Amino acid sequence: MTPARAPAVAAFDAGRLRAQFPILAQQVNGKPLVYLDNAATTQKPVAVIEAIASYYREINSNVHRGAHALSDRATSAFEGARDAVCRFINSPSREQVIWTRGTTESINLVAATFARSRLRAGDEILVSGLAHHSNIVPWQLAAEAAGAKVVSIPVTDDARLDLEAFARLLGERTRLVALEHVSNAMGTVHPVERIIAMAHAAGVPVLLDGAQAVGHMPVDVQALDCDFYAFSGHKMFGPTGIGVLYGKREWLESMPPWQGGGEMIETVSFEGTRYAALPYRFEAGTPHIAGAVGLGAAIEWLAGIDRAAATAHEDALLAHALELARELPGFRLVGSAPHKVAVLSFLLEGGHPQDVGTLLDQQGVAVRTGHHCAQPLMARFGVPGTIRASFSLYNTHAEVEGLFAALHKVRSFL
Repeated sequence: MTPARAPAVAAFDAGRLRAQFPILAQQVNGKPLVYLDNAATTQKPVAVIEAIASYYREINSNVHRGAHALSDRATSAFEGARDAVCRFINSPSREQVIWTRGTTESINLVAATFARSRLRAGDEILVSGLAHHSNIVPWQLAAEAAGAKVVSIPVTDDARLDLEAFARLLGERTRLVALEHVSNAMGTVHPVERIIAMAHAAGVPVLLDGAQAVGHMPVDVQALDCDFYAFSGHKMFGPTGIGVLYGKREWLESMPPWQGGGEMIETVSFEGTRYAALPYRFEAGTPHIAGAVGLGAAIEWLAGIDRAAATAHEDALLAHALELARELPGFRLVGSAPHKVAVLSFLLEGGHPQDVGTLLDQQGVAVRTGHHCAQPLMARFGVPGTIRASFSLYNTHAEVEGLFAALHKVRSFL
């Protein structure tokens, strides 16, 4: 089954693109929906929705080993999606692309296999001070089991990683560096190539949480030279419950299996088990076949988009929002790094983030409020949470203006 591609767009036209996202046409509380919660999950184009529906309508079957036509077709679609991911991130081989349920499971897989098999008492894992909880807690669990330690890389006042402090922290005890490619809470884009080079010079591997990057920019794992890269389908216009772990072959081949069961074995007896080769060694049980097909469709859909033009459009949306923010009394930006994706994290004087979010929802504007699964980062800035408006390629300048018109109304209630 070949997923449909989006029509090629010569000059980026968000309005035309929106027609491919049926959910965006609805009203919420009697107002046109302004969906600005894209860092939590992106909406899905018709091409992805139809690919998933077509799988269930036409070829639904379990993959591999089936001796019938439907299983062959399902296997072809499933493994074809793996090939699409391989091209999408420029993996050296398809065997280095492992299906997971998402970024969180990908990181847990590495923590439970790579980290736990190498950590010893006194060792350290360096973790970004801007990290999502899913890139903190798995390392704490692994460290606790080994008597090792998780060390935070400090954050500057404008929400960047302090690279001078990072260089000082890298040492003989460092066994891994784990950081996000892009901050989910602030939108900061880290200089990951430089950070990876610094870590590798010290002989330390690096895992990148790419959940917030893949929907905004091309990713080339070979150019980055990262050791592991994790991301989720639902942050890049694909379905929920499907994700990817990429790893360098030498690391993956040295890692023990994480979960046992079907698919991840070559032979089983009560005397012992021989495990399957990559990537199946890490894919126990029936996989999320429809999710993989949907993610493959999302990748093919993105192939029809001018990514550079989309990035420029998103940057313009953020610039527009920052311009309007200067005219809003009581607006406080949280996170002013010079290199960001289109994420606006802020506070409104006199209003609790949750209350502001509720009042915005009454006007049809969907944002995220709270700590954004980044409590250590919120503590660094001395706030319990923020209001986060996160933009994607289908958002428009009219929606930016709608957000701030709604915020001015909210101010009148505070």
